[in-house]
Formats: sequence, C-alpha cells, structure tokens
Amino acid sequence: MNPDLTYLLKANVALALFYVFYRTFFDKDTFFYWRRLVLVCFLLVSALYPILNMQEWIKGHEPMVVMADIYATIMMPEVTIGVQPQAAIDWPNLILSTLGYIYWGGFILLSIRFLVQLFSILQLVIHCRKVRIKGVRVYLLDNPSGPFSFFRWIFIHTNSHTDNELEEILIHEQAHSRQWHSVDVILSELVSIICWFNPFAWLMQREIRCNLEYLADNHVLESGHDSRSYQYHLLGLIHQTKAAATLYNSFNVLPLKKRIKMMNRRRTKAIGRTKYLLFIPLTILLMIISNIELVARTARHFTKEMMPAASLTQENPSFSAEVGKQKEVPLKRDVATAMQIINQKDSLKKDSEESPVFMVVEQMPEYPGGQKALMTFLSQNIKYPAIAKDRKIQGRVIAQFVVDKDGSVSEPHVIRSISPELDTEALRVIAMMPKWKPGRQKGQEVRVKYTLPINFNLNTEKADKLISYTPARVGTTNQNVYQVVEKMPEFPGGQEALMHYLARNIRYPIDAQKAKEEGRVIIQIIIDEKGNVTSPNVVRKISPSLDAEAIRVVSDMPKWEPGKQDGQAVRVKYTIPIAFKLSAPTSENKAVN
Repeated sequence: MNPDLTYLLKANVALALFYVFYRTFFDKDTFFYWRRLVLVCFLLVSALYPILNMQEWIKGHEPMVVMADIYATIMMPEVTIGVQPQAAIDWPNLILSTLGYIYWGGFILLSIRFLVQLFSILQLVIHCRKVRIKGVRVYLLDNPSGPFSFFRWIFIHTNSHTDNELEEILIHEQAHSRQWHSVDVILSELVSIICWFNPFAWLMQREIRCNLEYLADNHVLESGHDSRSYQYHLLGLIHQTKAAATLYNSFNVLPLKKRIKMMNRRRTKAIGRTKYLLFIPLTILLMIISNIELVARTARHFTKEMMPAASLTQENPSFSAEVGKQKEVPLKRDVATAMQIINQKDSLKKDSEESPVFMVVEQMPEYPGGQKALMTFLSQNIKYPAIAKDRKIQGRVIAQFVVDKDGSVSEPHVIRSISPELDTEALRVIAMMPKWKPGRQKGQEVRVKYTLPINFNLNTEKADKLISYTPARVGTTNQNVYQVVEKMPEFPGGQEALMHYLARNIRYPIDAQKAKEEGRVIIQIIIDEKGNVTSPNVVRKISPSLDAEAIRVVSDMPKWEPGKQDGQAVRVKYTIPIAFKLSAPTSENKAVN
C-alpha cells in the first residue's frame, strides 16, 4: 500500500476512535480547559502517531514480536500475481485512481473555501473603522451582524446592542482573543480539509468550537454577569446573520441550546479530572498497534529491495581452484560457512542394521581441525590419475559418505561420475580419512550423510591435486545428478515468475531484523525427473533464521519443468542466491523505518 495512503487511513481511524472516546467520557463534564487540551491533543496525536517509532522496543519484547508475526500472517495475506489479458480492465487501479481524483478535488475546493474565508476577514480588518469601547479596540461592522473575533481582532455592530450587552460581548470575545482560541479553530479547519471525507473529522471540529464557546461563556459568568440575562441576550442574537465565513469565533455560534444547557449544568466534581489520564494509555495503545503493523510489514517491504539483488544461476557454488593451486580466499569466505541450521526430526534413510541417517543435524560433523584441515588433507593426498591427464578428462566428482556415531567414515560412493579413474581416486582418498567429530542431534551422536564435491581441473601443467570442498546435500539415491543439461529446469512461468514467488512468500524473520542481519543466502536444490524440488541445501549461510527462511520458501515451491538430457528427464542441481536486505527507512516508518 502507498505510504501516504497508509498514513491517511491511520490518521482517520484515530480521529474516529478519539471522537467516540471523547463523547463517551468527556461530553458532559465542565472541565472546559481540560477538554480543550485533550481535543487539541486528539488532533496532534492522530497526525503524529503513524510516524512515531517504537519498533526497536517492540522487537525487544517477545509478546510484541509474536503479535507482529500473527498480524503478518492473518492481516497481510499473500496476493497471487497473475497475468491478465491485455484487454482486461485493471479495476483496482482504476478505482484507486478515481478515488484519488475525487479526494484531491474535494481537498482543492475546501482549500479555496478556507482561503476565501481568510481573505474576507482580512478585508474587514482593512475596511472597518477601528474604535475603542471600554478600553478595548474593536472593528465596527457596517451592517447588522452577530459579533465575532479572529485572533486579536474583535468585530461588533454597536448599534445592535445595549451598553450591558456590549459589555458581555466584549468579555466573551476577549476570552477568545486572550486564550488564542483561533489557533484551535484553524487547526481543526485544516484537519477537516485534509480529512474531508471522514465525518468524524467534522464532528471533532464541531466539538472543538463548541467547547471554545463554553470557555468564553464561562468566563462571562465568572466575571459576575447574570446568567439568565446573558442567556436571553444570546437568544436575541439568533436571527442575526453572520458577517464573514466560519473561521472566526462567533458570539452566537450554534448550537445555542447546548451552550445554555452547559451554563446551567452543575459543576463536575474535581475527582472527575482523573479520567483525562485515560488518554495516555489510549495513545500508547495506538502507537503500539501502528508499530506492530510496521514491524509486520517490514517482511513484505524488504522484498522490493531483494528482487533486483536476487539472481539465479545454474552454476554450482562449490569453490574450485586450478590443479596444483589452492584458493585461500574463497575457502575462508565460503567453505567456512558450514551448514548448521535446521533440525531434521525424521530420518531420511533407514539402514537395515544401523541407526537412522540424518541429512542435517543441530551440530554437523566436523573434520579434525576444521574445514581448513580438511582442505589440506585433500590437497596433499589426492593425485590426478595419469590416464585422466593423458585423456584430458576433468570435471567435478560428487561423492557422498556417512559419518558414523564414532566419527568413522563409511559407505563412500559417487553420486555424480566423471570417469572411472577420477571416481576411484575420490573414493580412495575419502576411505583414507581419519575419524571425524561426529554430528549431534538433541545432545546425542547420530549418523550424518555428507556430500563432497571435488573438482579436477587441468588448467596448469602441475595438475595433480584436488581442490575444493563444500558441504552439501544432494539426494538420497545413487542416481546421477547433472550440473548442466541440454534443457535446464524451469520454474513455472520462467525466472520472472520465480522472482515474484520469492518476493511474495519470503518473510524477513523478526530476530534477523532486530539483529540487523542481512546478506546473501545461497540455496542449492535438485529438480528431479518429475519436477519436484528436493534436497534443499544451504551452501552459503548468513544466520540460522535467514537460512531457515530461505530453506522454508524453497521447500514450498511448486513443481518445476524438469531438465532434460538426450530427450530424457533427469535430475539437475540448481542454485538460487537470495539476497536479504534491510530496506532504508521510508516516510511511513522513520524514527519516527
């Protein structure tokens, strides 16, 4: 949703809520100064609370985080993007555009009306004769009309009133002038112009103006004037026409009946002021709800930044080096990101005599000394077969083995073959490995399947060593998995549809937002012969929550169009880099995102 539209809707909802709150608790009491304060606060809070930032506080409290997640799930349903025929009318956009034109039309007309009213008052100031009555400077109206004031200017048609009435009018209008009541009037008028479509904005404006009259009437009575005489005076002014528009504070402003009833009402007990404190928790509640919505929407908003950064590639992210030359930088950057992110509750394979074999566990198996030691072992022990050198055979052998509970390596086998010579060499070196530190699940050692992509490259004359390793999951069968085929797998609708799928379905985890975690998660999947997405695997991780979210979304993908080799559907490995990027603050969620 457009940020400006979101802001406008929130402000108008607050106006409606505050009006109901005011009529429920404050409509009948006589604390006019308190009422004036709370009415102005209603307008200011309605305008400011949508942009006040409490997101960090919300992210720091688990119940609030849960509420934000529930809001994102229930109140922000995912929208399916479909391709419509070119001739079809885009009704939602057409309706929004029409409503936009209507809104701006009303806004412009009311703004012109406001300026005309202001100009008419200024004209009276310029043309009316100025005199002093009982020490008060006033502007004399040429035509019979009800007295009124605007800021420090007081307008009266003196021939229409007796001396006693003039004294009451001056006291009344001076109360408006000295207490700057015109500020409240202008503020409420501007709110009504901006929110002209909201009836509660106009109702709030009426309450503000009525309360200002209560204040001025109360000031007259407190000065010692007889209430009955003053009320008769007001009744006698009902028939008089208004001299200017409605920006001024009029002496005989309607509804007169409410003013007279309020003057005759018994004063509210002082203990009644405590109910005005209810305004504080209501304001805090609005701010919390608004910021929960912003926190929930961050997961949607970040995908606009993610989509241009995310790219798709068929290249396997295993990191290789030229034969006889080890690449230390990719090793430090990517090999070190061993996958340790998701619990696998159910075993993926049941050995006839052994325990279940896990693909991913809480603590993955580790080669003695870590990945760097593993790379050193492989580089020192793998020899490029002479026959493969002579025939210039090169490529990537993908081997798989099981790390048992005691750390021993068992069941080595090749799941992607290059040549018998290279396959044999890869298996020979795997069989020579020392015991690993076993994997653990729920505090217990378990059997874990490991995958080892090994690149054989003939780019130099000294080609004689292996060179790279990336922990990966590739499926549970011995069937070959292709890296590149004649026809690569394709997401339904193509890469653009895949990008839309990711944008609609990925939610930025709350804890990752709180920790300001961002970066690129590289996911590797296998598209089987039927187009199913299998063996999702993180080959480059950022954090547990971002990795898990990437795995979740990829696992939920619909069937792909499978890859084909020699006219037959085959299993193909596919790599999807997904960029998680925390978007910069916008006008709707600045600190107030």
